[in-house]
Amino acid sequence: MKTDAYRELKVLAELSANPSLTQRDLAQQLQLALGLANLMLKRLIKKGYVSMVAERKNHIRYLLTPSGVAEKTRLSYEYLEYSLHLYREVRAVLTDTLAKAAASGSRRVVFFGISEIAEIAYLTIKELGLELVAVVDDGQAGARTFLGLPVMRLQEASQVSFDRGIVSALNGDLDGLRRELASMGVPPEKLIILEHHGPRVRVVDQS
Repeated sequence: MKTDAYRELKVLAELSANPSLTQRDLAQQLQLALGLANLMLKRLIKKGYVSMVAERKNHIRYLLTPSGVAEKTRLSYEYLEYSLHLYREVRAVLTDTLAKAAASGSRRVVFFGISEIAEIAYLTIKELGLELVAVVDDGQAGARTFLGLPVMRLQEASQVSFDRGIVSALNGDLDGLRRELASMGVPPEKLIILEHHGPRVRVVDQS
């Protein structure tokens, strides 16, 4: 599912649940910049999926039109199909890769990046009897937990002993991540880097 389609689905779903959301509320709910939230609303209004209704001075409600409701339903089915494909792909790729790691005695796993792929990966490592020992994401460190663990910054990962690192989401460049981990003494062969295009997933060759 393309990023724009996914964002449109999220906006339509949020407005369907709460038409009284302001643009600022919407941006905060979806973790978007206010300007991007404004742009998306304008785009949905132009497409005829959302209408603006002025209830009183300085207060606007954003209501889904009948075609907006139909589009939300269509996108929901598309997202469900995408998620099922992604789930199967990640499970198949990681089961094969991590089974080999487990056979060699690798048990302790770190996630680099918070994403839905990380959530699927967690099911796989539990199934194989592996242990998730840390979650690293500079963009969300210190503000939350993920899968029961506090989210750490990349530099803190040097304090954690692990056998395999699963790179499940990238907010920066991959080469930069490799260099920083290498400077921390993490060899590239420890990393399992998942590259995904739509629902297709593969492990990036580390050789």
